Amino acid sequence: MSTPSTGNSTEHAERFTHLRPLLFTIAYEILGTATESDDVLQESYLRWAEVDLAGVTDTKAYLAQLVTRQALNALRAQSRRREDYVGPWLPEPLLLETRDGAADVVLAESVSMAMLVVLETLSPDERAVFVLREVFGFSHDEIASAVDKSASAVRQMAHRAREHVQTRRKRFDPVDPQLSTEVTQRFFTAAATGDVNVLLELLAPDVVWTADSDGKRSAARRPVSGAQSVAKLVMGLMRFVGQGGRFEPTTYNNAPAYKLYLEDSFEGVVTVEVVDGKITHFYAMRNPDKLTGVDIPRVISR
Repeated sequence: MSTPSTGNSTEHAERFTHLRPLLFTIAYEILGTATESDDVLQESYLRWAEVDLAGVTDTKAYLAQLVTRQALNALRAQSRRREDYVGPWLPEPLLLETRDGAADVVLAESVSMAMLVVLETLSPDERAVFVLREVFGFSHDEIASAVDKSASAVRQMAHRAREHVQTRRKRFDPVDPQLSTEVTQRFFTAAATGDVNVLLELLAPDVVWTADSDGKRSAARRPVSGAQSVAKLVMGLMRFVGQGGRFEPTTYNNAPAYKLYLEDSFEGVVTVEVVDGKITHFYAMRNPDKLTGVDIPRVISR
């Protein structure tokens, strides 16, 4: 590869910066971590800076392929580290710079905690193929270059991945952010006042609480399911609030969330999924390693 001239260096930077929100979104949806996605983009840019632009006919496809390859390398390394992970593994909470992404139903769903958890059940290649095809609409030929497979193999992989995701994530309806926020606020108000009847009314019968701590903070090592069990867990969490803790309402991954503090110590993020007016899942991030970037706002696009 040729070394770019100074003029080309500027053009490299401009093209990459223009597409950065899309490239970050691809990396985050493949990896599930914003901090590692930043690393992938940095490595990808270093490689991009050495590319002769005269040979690039489609900058978007070229950079998407480059970022996908780097993200897959990182994901495979991550998978090996996860073999020793303690308890459930959840994606890093994503703070969005604006709520604009919520207007794009496909984009909003693609970065939801529930979708990212389902994507975790795919193989690395299947995950990349699904993201590039279903979310970003790249052709099978373009994806084939990114994952080093034939177009026919990618087509079959895309079909399998789509069926797998649809089986586990049946709903793809627009979520009403205002309704989700209202339900979440009512729930935590009821929890704070000890109104168990309202708690149970707002929880889906098969609601699940999943906590990620990697054994580094106190948290349930296995998902807790069922309205009664989750209500009991949340009431216990409220006792924590009564001992100098507080909940700060916010939004992560286009969903209502709460930041947890014990006096001045930041303890974690709880993201809430609401379907048809009922809370179906709580995702509690307690692993301090995954909380270092939660206050950095991100821009996503597709």
